[in-house]
Amino acid sequence: MDDPQQVVVIGGGISGLACALRLGQLGVPLTLLDAAARPGGLIGTVEKGGFLFESGPQSFQATDALLGLIRELGIESELCQADARAPRFVLRHGRLQKIPMSPLAMLSSSLLGASARWKIISEPFRRAQPPSEDESVASFVRRKFGHEILEYLVAPFVSGVYAGDPEKLSLRAAFPSLDEWERKYGSVVHGAMKSRPAKGSGQGRPPLCSFRRGMGTLTRAMAAKLGENTRTGARVDAVTRLQEGGRVRYSINAVCAGRGETLSAQAVVMATPADVASQLSAPVSSTLAQTFSGIAYARLAVVATGYYAHQAGAPLDGFGLLIPRSEKHRTLGMVWNSSLFPGRAPDGQMTITSFLGGATDPEMTEKPDETIAAIVEDENARILAISGQPIALAVWKHPKALPQYNLGHSRIVAAIRDAERATPGLYFAGNYLTGPSIGTCIEQGFHTADAVRTYLQSGTAGRT
Repeated sequence: MDDPQQVVVIGGGISGLACALRLGQLGVPLTLLDAAARPGGLIGTVEKGGFLFESGPQSFQATDALLGLIRELGIESELCQADARAPRFVLRHGRLQKIPMSPLAMLSSSLLGASARWKIISEPFRRAQPPSEDESVASFVRRKFGHEILEYLVAPFVSGVYAGDPEKLSLRAAFPSLDEWERKYGSVVHGAMKSRPAKGSGQGRPPLCSFRRGMGTLTRAMAAKLGENTRTGARVDAVTRLQEGGRVRYSINAVCAGRGETLSAQAVVMATPADVASQLSAPVSSTLAQTFSGIAYARLAVVATGYYAHQAGAPLDGFGLLIPRSEKHRTLGMVWNSSLFPGRAPDGQMTITSFLGGATDPEMTEKPDETIAAIVEDENARILAISGQPIALAVWKHPKALPQYNLGHSRIVAAIRDAERATPGLYFAGNYLTGPSIGTCIEQGFHTADAVRTYLQSGTAGRT
């Protein structure tokens, strides 16, 4: 492995960073190219007027792989953990109601009517044959639990995780455990109980975490670890697969600091959004490029606001709020950052992050920043009884915030994996493959790096 350009990773979001770091751990020479001025993708932290604002993900679930990476990066002391008991709320008929977090709490909650609660109780005894074809999340929930649970629990949750439309989202792709439980046990409730870890096993739900100085701490540390292996402001225009003298190599045409440059590599990892992967893979495989075009993205506006605590009608104590579409607000949900983690706001002040747009309101991100900010200010006032304007405010618009695991997505991913196997030396990493969470992206980036190293060591690398 004496080639300094043995692997080129294209894309410096969390998946690309994770893949590059793992390659470095394995002793594989690499170069990471990122078109942005800084690596990290949507993850970013901004300090404004004493507030700590997040431009994208607000927190993460601390999986074992992610915690291991944090220890390796030497930023474990910066870690902070949210109170697992922090309540989550949903808006119903203009009132904030706690979301029940256990089966017993769900049965006693005033959030759901008697009919919805009975459908939960009776679900294990109403065993139905699931359809053989791909089923939407909305269809599944209506079939198993009814419209009320879809409208006030599942649809808002889908907005919070995928910014998606439950009528289009694939149950099998987006929530495979639910699909598996019904097929294996005949009941979602029974499957959930069977799959629950034993008490004292230490395998409960991973805690919700961030860092004292925000989510940007993670990506800055990852980029620093890579050092000179990372090149920012490097836009890749073309990737070509070359066969010369019985050997295969990849030629990568990039524009770095305004100058054209060509890199050569034995393997390429495309850790870009699906549409960019489609464009770059077209010269290698037109079929693969067409496959990527089937992946849609939700557009999202993120609005961070800072207020004096006394401006709120009541203390904001909890994780945040989900807002069903039937409530006729444009805000999908809010995170009450200063209630979760320290250092998000000065003493006597508070931070709220609101999310708008998504698959059910895509035109929102086409509005001017000032219009989006005004909508958030108005809805914060109406929903949370906040008086007056925010002290500080920031708006971000993400045209490709989250991939949509819509009906047929599993077939798309299978086709991408088939193309990988048929095209030695070409690999893909991204949040459209195995899940959008930070922990999942990191694990998938690691697995991709392992596959690349295996390929390079197999003795077949570079051969036709």
